[in-house]
Amino acid sequence: MNPIDFMAPAMFAALVAFLLLGLPVAFSLAALGLASGLVAIELGLFPAQFMANLPYRVFGILSNELLLSIPFFTLMGAILERSGLAEDLLEGFAQLFGSLPGGLAYAVIVVGAILGAITGTVAASVIAMGVIALPIMQRYGYSPRLATGVIAASGTITQVIPPSLVLIVLADQLGKSVGDMYLGAVGPSLAQIAIFVLFIFVMSLIRPKSMPPLPPEARTLAGWALARKVAMGVLPSSVLIFIVLGTIFVGLATPTEAGAMGVVGAILLAGLHRRLNWKMVRQGMESTMEITVMVIFILIGATVFTLVFQGVDGAIWVEHLFIAVGADDAVTFLIVVNIMIFILAFFLDFFEIAFIVVPLLVPMANKLGIDLIWFGVLICVNMQTSFMHPPFGFALFYLRGIAPPSVKSSDIYLGAIPWVLLQLLLVGVLIFYPEIVTGMLDKPFEGNLDAVEIRVEPPPADAGGAAGSSGGPGSGAPADPADYFKRN
Repeated sequence: MNPIDFMAPAMFAALVAFLLLGLPVAFSLAALGLASGLVAIELGLFPAQFMANLPYRVFGILSNELLLSIPFFTLMGAILERSGLAEDLLEGFAQLFGSLPGGLAYAVIVVGAILGAITGTVAASVIAMGVIALPIMQRYGYSPRLATGVIAASGTITQVIPPSLVLIVLADQLGKSVGDMYLGAVGPSLAQIAIFVLFIFVMSLIRPKSMPPLPPEARTLAGWALARKVAMGVLPSSVLIFIVLGTIFVGLATPTEAGAMGVVGAILLAGLHRRLNWKMVRQGMESTMEITVMVIFILIGATVFTLVFQGVDGAIWVEHLFIAVGADDAVTFLIVVNIMIFILAFFLDFFEIAFIVVPLLVPMANKLGIDLIWFGVLICVNMQTSFMHPPFGFALFYLRGIAPPSVKSSDIYLGAIPWVLLQLLLVGVLIFYPEIVTGMLDKPFEGNLDAVEIRVEPPPADAGGAAGSSGGPGSGAPADPADYFKRN
């Protein structure tokens, strides 16, 4: 057997073993990539000069302006988490839907979606909603499983709703614009919200006692006062959403510029709520630094690994692997890929999946003619589940950290199961109805350029205004039309 035939699967198996041992992902990727590169050179699988590509790839990461948007969006989310906006929004929508069974759950879903559109980070949404909404839902008799499940799920919508950090990372890995990824995610975001709301509606009919309406004494606002409360919460959010997303969609700003403007907007909003102080800003900067450094180091480690993996024909091995399981058409390929990502999400977080797995799948997706925006959004929707199931369900960890002891861990985990199934339902819908993603994108030109005929009429006989029409000397037009175009 040729050594190159087993090098790629050996690298992949070693990576899985490293990750299962709990070793740091970034350093595991880099060490495994460098060690495998040395082995490949010794075996003659590629020349030593091949590794000279590595400095250029690392420099490409560090000079990538698109990745500069990550710290801006992270800082914006960290500031907004502490700005008081979530409290105003939730109070207003809780009063608006409070008379309905499941009214608080509706409010949590809507507010979670709004926070997702202005923060871009799951942690900010889940923690804010958990601190504010969970005590209220407990006070008014909501089932612990339903309350924790809807809070965790509403926070993970953030991963799909622009300006999601996951969409930025996927755009970079797929070589697509962030604007197109954001536009492609609009339809699935709305569909996910609609599925969640429909689930609450059905459950309110089946088990109304698990989500009772607010008692009359708790519904203190009505009429103009209620409208004013909701408007005062929604208006600044809408302005901030336009500053961040609207400027990207209409082409006025790049994601990095929009993120910078979003940070300024978040600071102003925190100031309006009288929450702006140095401690809040410093905490936001510290969390931003931690996330940004983690992303960059994982990306550098991943590029070391993928460089060597591609050098030993890893892309061909992955392609043969999918063909072997019958995934040689677009639909089957997407089904198999999403099953694989769902399983990997039990052990890897979304950054690791995006940096390690996605680059291995792109060549096969291209070969099958799959739209990469559709492919990226589909993976993003699937990776919502990585926040919702054990052992690395970070949304569940966040909830466990802020929930009172009266809420059992078993309730948190069992309450997440229906919402994971609803997220997977959307994955299936997107596979068979890609128009939900691609319908928002500009359609490419599909005409036949070979059939376009360009005709050039000869100039009129009196061109130039000279007398005579013979085309001879003194005439306005040359005798040969070709001579006319040479002169003019």
